[in-house]
Amino acid sequence: MSEKFVRKNLRLKEYDYNNAGYYFVTICTQDKKCLLGRIDSAGDANPCATNAMIKLSPYGIITEKYLLSMEEHDNNIRLHKYCIMPNHIHMIIEIVKSNNFGTQWAASPTANHVSQAIRSLKCLTSRESGIHLWQRSFYDHIIRNEQDYLRIWEYIDTNPIKWANDEYYKQ
Repeated sequence: MSEKFVRKNLRLKEYDYNNAGYYFVTICTQDKKCLLGRIDSAGDANPCATNAMIKLSPYGIITEKYLLSMEEHDNNIRLHKYCIMPNHIHMIIEIVKSNNFGTQWAASPTANHVSQAIRSLKCLTSRESGIHLWQRSFYDHIIRNEQDYLRIWEYIDTNPIKWANDEYYKQ
């Protein structure tokens, strides 16, 4: 009899992800395929790039469109920083206290707000792109203080420059 694979839950058990706060989120493409774009030192700049440029593919453009519309669809979400890499995206999002839930992004006031926002982003981008873009789950980190926030901001800013050394790097 074969054993069924059980996915490890990456969320903190004792933490309420509906809490107002800041979250660092990373989402990878399905099989970590480089579908979102490519690093191009002479290409068009993505907002996260400093010395390296990210040339977005049509899938990357769709992803950026929905990232930038998160706040329009949910009054509880603030997108502070993001970077679209060839096979993953990084973002800092803020959950703010509010009773006005958006129609596309948050199912209800009791939904795990971070997970619901990411689920909606994945669904909308995959639907428009016509392919299954994303792997299951995502990585998140609860940002605990200003020093943590600034460290993550710097990491996102410099991620394109360090692409060849990135843990998700694929040629």
